[in-house]
Parts: sequence; C-alpha cells; structure tokens
Amino acid sequence: MTGFAGPPFDYIRDGAEIYRRSFATIRAEADLDGLPPEVAQVAVRMIHACGMTDLVRDLAWSPQVVTRARAALRAGAPVLCDAEMVASGITRRRLPADNEVVCTLNDPRVPELAERLGTTRSAAALELWRDRLEGSVVAIGNAPTALFRLLELVADWSLSRASGKPHLVAEPVAVDKETGDWTIRVRQVGRGAGQMRQAPAPTYAHGKGWSLFTRSELSGDYIKAMAQQGRMGYRLYAVATKATKLDFRPPEPRDFAA
Repeated sequence: MTGFAGPPFDYIRDGAEIYRRSFATIRAEADLDGLPPEVAQVAVRMIHACGMTDLVRDLAWSPQVVTRARAALRAGAPVLCDAEMVASGITRRRLPADNEVVCTLNDPRVPELAERLGTTRSAAALELWRDRLEGSVVAIGNAPTALFRLLELVADWSLSRASGKPHLVAEPVAVDKETGDWTIRVRQVGRGAGQMRQAPAPTYAHGKGWSLFTRSELSGDYIKAMAQQGRMGYRLYAVATKATKLDFRPPEPRDFAA
C-alpha cells in the first residue's frame, strides 16, 4: 500500500467560496460593460461553463429576452434541450415551477425521422418538439444542425399550432417594397373554405434566406455578415389577445410604441 507522503496541497475546499471567487474572476477579466445587467448575468454563467472570457463579443440577444424567459419558466414552460448533456446540466431544484426538462434525441422514432428527412438525429429530434415549442424555453448545446432546424421551425410564420387546435399562421403581405413596409393577415391552415392549404414559405431555411418582397435568395454568409455588423433587428408582426379565447391580430402603431 502506497500513499502521497509530501506536504498537503493548499486549495480552497469551501464550495460557496469557490463559486464566489470564480464569478469575481470572470467579472474582473470579461468586458461586460456593454451588456444589459440581466444579460450580463447570463454571460457570466456562460463563461463559467466554458472558460472563455472573450465570448462576450459573440453574444447577441433580443430585447427583454431574460425577462421573458424567466416569466415563461415561472409559468411552467418546459425546457427543450438538443442533447442529454445539456439536459443533465440543468439544476432542477432551481427551476421555479418544477419545469419539465425534455431531450428527445434518444426517442426511438428519431433514427427513422433522420433517415427520412435526410438530416442528423439532433435535427430530426426537434420534429418531436412541434406540439410543445410554443411558449417553451430552448437550450441548444453542441448540435449546430439542431440550432439551424430550430430557426427553420420558428421561421414558418406559425402563430399557434397546438395539438388538437386550429393551425393559425401569419400571412405576410407587402405594403410598400420601396420602404420595406409590410403587415400580416391571420389565416388558418386547412382544407376548408378561405383557409390556406399550407403555411407561408419561410424567409429562412437550410442555412439561407429569401427576401420577403422579391423572394431573391440571401446567402448564409450575407446573413451572418449583417448580424455581425449589427444590421439585423427584430419585428413585431402579430399581437396575441385573450378574452374568452386566444386570438391574434396585426400590430397597430400603439403596439410599436408600447
């Protein structure tokens, strides 16, 4: 039987103190000044996970994204994950509403879906999210094809497609091509009178985009360059209202001013 006979190692053994020093080091070494406070909190956690203090310059976020994500979690939204590693890394006891953490990668239906769709298992697994995607929180870890498929799923103009309920979509309508002005009509997908046979064509799929006005193709490199230059924004194109049931309408000037 052998053992280490040298002097004891000098290291911190208090878990809380390790966390405190780790986050203090991150805040000292990372440039968080340009981030909103709530986004900075997320950035610190991301850096803590990967050890890259320079990832801040690659971050992009939507207004109120953290506030909305927290509200969704408090309301019981599921957390949809692309990989078991991501799902396993979520501390369940910190979730505010005993939220379900879902990863469909190992679902027995996925291999056949991947073969039929000609894609990876990670991307095919997202097909099983369709009935749960609305209002959920999504965490993508290390599967880029899953991220691209997610963008394609959320870019199909669907407003509501819950199982057993009407599939409602926003049909984009160009108002003025010169100014880039457009609006939407709320339509139902189906075979009935006045219904659309299928959802409007997306403006992004398979790593490339299309102009809403001309349908000319936009390369993935062009889209990436515009994003890196800060020239990609967001657009409110529908407003949800609820009295006795959930309805949707095009936004009005007062909505944009809110």
